[in-house]
Amino acid sequence: MNFDASVSDGSPEPLGVTPTATGVNVAVVSAHAEAIHFCLFDATGQVELQRIRLPARSGDVFHGHVEGIKPGDRYGLRADGEWNPGAGQRFNVAKLLVNPYALALDRPFRLDDLLFDARRLGVASDERDSAGVVPKAIVTSAAAPQPRLNPPVDWDRQVIYELHVRGFSKLNPAIPEALRGTFAGLGHPASVAHLKRLGVTTVELLPVAAWLDERHLPPLGLTNYWGYNPVAWMAPDPRLAPGGFAEVAAAVAALHEGGIAVILDVVFNHSGESDHLGPTVSMRGLDNAGYYRLDPRDPAHYVNDAGTGNILACDRPAVVRLVMDALRTWVERAGVDGFRFDLATTLARRDDGFDPAAPLLAAIDQDPLLRDLILIAEPWDIGRGGYQLGNFPAAWGEWNDRYRDTVRRFFRGDEGMIGDLATRIAGSSDIFTPRYRRANRSINFVTAHDGFTLADLVAHERKQNRANGENNRDGTDDNRSWNNGAEGETDDAAILARRRSDVRALLMALVFSRGTPMLTMGDELGRGQQGNNNAYAQDNALAWLDWAAADRDLIDFTSEIIALRAAHLALRDSRPLTGQPFSAGGEPDVAWYGADGEPLDEGGWHAPEGRTLVAVFAVPMREGEVDRVCLVLNGGTTETELRLPPNAGGNPWNLAISSSPVSPDQPLSLPPRSVLLFLG
Repeated sequence: MNFDASVSDGSPEPLGVTPTATGVNVAVVSAHAEAIHFCLFDATGQVELQRIRLPARSGDVFHGHVEGIKPGDRYGLRADGEWNPGAGQRFNVAKLLVNPYALALDRPFRLDDLLFDARRLGVASDERDSAGVVPKAIVTSAAAPQPRLNPPVDWDRQVIYELHVRGFSKLNPAIPEALRGTFAGLGHPASVAHLKRLGVTTVELLPVAAWLDERHLPPLGLTNYWGYNPVAWMAPDPRLAPGGFAEVAAAVAALHEGGIAVILDVVFNHSGESDHLGPTVSMRGLDNAGYYRLDPRDPAHYVNDAGTGNILACDRPAVVRLVMDALRTWVERAGVDGFRFDLATTLARRDDGFDPAAPLLAAIDQDPLLRDLILIAEPWDIGRGGYQLGNFPAAWGEWNDRYRDTVRRFFRGDEGMIGDLATRIAGSSDIFTPRYRRANRSINFVTAHDGFTLADLVAHERKQNRANGENNRDGTDDNRSWNNGAEGETDDAAILARRRSDVRALLMALVFSRGTPMLTMGDELGRGQQGNNNAYAQDNALAWLDWAAADRDLIDFTSEIIALRAAHLALRDSRPLTGQPFSAGGEPDVAWYGADGEPLDEGGWHAPEGRTLVAVFAVPMREGEVDRVCLVLNGGTTETELRLPPNAGGNPWNLAISSSPVSPDQPLSLPPRSVLLFLG
């Protein structure tokens, strides 16, 4: 280390800390700071060796070239400026800041009182240096761009599997203990083999960028497990990737080798600095009023459309640039194939509300590196006009919570669900077709990381979240679940059998619906969380996959239904259904029937007591062939006599798979809460 490092003006481009032949170029955005300091630390990251004021400013970019700095050196930033929360300014040069453009950190974030500016509580001053408890960024060399999956996943064939990097492999005995719970564990052959066995095409990873705990968790002895509280968007969290981007890229490459695409769940709606009482660790200290959307009535507080304490001002150039650079970084350095955007409405909100042509969405849409990736929106937040399902760009997928709610309600036994169920399993044309979007842009799911697991959905009518330390107040009460006659754990063999059957029925409904199915980690193993529907703070065996207790038969069943979906275009065709013949004198692309084998009439569509829906999907193939399936869904709690409709191909219907054992006798006796698939 050159302790007498010299500094010159350098360049405002590129942003971040970029190695050169003789040192590093440093460029930091702050519209309101008076000065930005580049702080060098020793190899332990504990001793500040030198503090260098960046000598130049171009517009809102402070910059300089520092001689003698090399890749591997550790650094932080400090910002001088006014402490005036009423005007939106929260500068404190005593608080070391993590560069939002950092590509690697020397340790995970840990909450400490030194991170919090005491003046937020009315103390006159706070000169306590936080450097000892702040991760240091590591100067990182340029890297060759990593390849993406080639050929890319066809949307019509896509089956998504949502997983947590740590929880997926943490308890897997087939993986060396040192690798469990990390990207190296995800890329291990045992992990890839399981995903290939399932037949999923795409894994969606819960957030992996470096994050910080919410301040109420440490006093409860808990930590943030899910990672939806980021601070450094371009740096892999050291807990998940101790080997940094090289480890991430190796795992992605291993999944690609298995034919599996990788998309990241990214959080750009808010940061881990939280509300006006939160810590100062990065952008709050660099330019609070520039990066965040403040309450115009009281700039000491934040707009809270994400329900997390703050939101980023994603319509401003500096924030758009930050997000775009972060996305490109993960694509180039890790080779990921796309992104799922958490609370995406926030990303497209201007001061006056949601805008489908907002600057960030427009920037992604025209970017040659990003525009053709798998892009998925969670199309809501809690702000004004926050529910925007169906309103994101045409090429994007969107999480379809209406699918989730309808399927749950139908199998729970709610009345009058036949019409809505038909719309959902046919691809939610009411949502996507008006803007000429294909059905595969509907990301169908019954469960996700947030909420009950599939096993808990059929075993609990009420959440059990006391382990989260909030007296069961957290997590939704609107679960649309059922318990099959006993709440939670039971030794009753009949109840357990019904629950196993219900899980299979829900999996079949999901996989055989038009649209893109998304399974949640562990649902194929029978994983439960003891009724906890908000396990964000459970970094323990409650939320990790218990591989030793995995239901091997359920894994085989899930693999079988995914293979059936892949084999039959009639189950995954993305063209909007019309109910009309696809050729002169031909059969319709879809026909709907009741349990009696007769076409549904107006009364059948709206009958409150209706519990059975039969759908015949047909798609023309080459040389006059037709791929034809008959999907039967029964949400009733008693056996129902089923008469199959005629097969337009003239052949008998052959049962391919059923969620419950079925007698071949005619007429069929349809088991309670069951799904059957026939091929013709």
